[in-house]
Amino acid sequence: METGRSGVVSDGIFGSLSGKRALVCGSTQGIGKAVAEALAHAGAGVVLMARNAERLEAVRLGLPAAVLEHRVVVADFSVPGAPAAALSHWDFEREPIHMLINNTGGPAPGPVHTADPEAFRAAFEMHVLAAHGLMQALLPGMRASGYGRVVNIISTSVKQPLPGLGVSNTVRAAMGNWCKTLATELAPWGITVNNVLPGATATERLVGIVQNRAAKSGASPDDVEREMRAEIPLGRFAEPSEIAAAVAFLCSPAAAYITGINLPVDGGRTASL
Repeated sequence: METGRSGVVSDGIFGSLSGKRALVCGSTQGIGKAVAEALAHAGAGVVLMARNAERLEAVRLGLPAAVLEHRVVVADFSVPGAPAAALSHWDFEREPIHMLINNTGGPAPGPVHTADPEAFRAAFEMHVLAAHGLMQALLPGMRASGYGRVVNIISTSVKQPLPGLGVSNTVRAAMGNWCKTLATELAPWGITVNNVLPGATATERLVGIVQNRAAKSGASPDDVEREMRAEIPLGRFAEPSEIAAAVAFLCSPAAAYITGINLPVDGGRTASL
């Protein structure tokens, strides 16, 4: 049994992903990059998607070799329809993509009652509609190959809205229900659809949230971080690799009977089952 740097077992009880291909969105940093690394260590060929070609290539070069080569696809999720359009020339019959990891940066923080209506439209486009377009592009290849996994990296706000993240809370909930509906529809083909709900994770996104809270409260960023950690039973922020491990499991053959679920990876912070 071999374990990669991400902590994900590349073979054994979960089963290898060798010969499978995964599209990982937002894969130049943070959780998306960690997921790409975890799936590559599990044997998958990874298609990296984000808007910065140079950073995508740097991530690609750092991935371990797999049976299927790792690829780069440039797409700006803030441009309507761009993610699916970037795959318009992909030959899905010859090179099916078996796993779709939807992962997009969250909307700017702020209360919901002051949010600009345009912020909701933009966020819905970047999250729900972008994910929907990619799913429709990849679905025929998943069905034909007999293997399909869709994993959406969203937020614990699906179960418990988070203060100061009004637009995000709203759109993440829409994404959660899209997942549950899709899971039921795709189940007859053996394709699973699940959500991973990260808690506070040590990424650039968390830095922005801390700074925003500090600016509004007058507290120091260090004090804000201490308050946030105090809300987490495990007493610390997650590492991106810990979120990635949950995603890799849901993509594995071992998770074939798990679909339509929300899986919190939050150190016990969410106060509901």
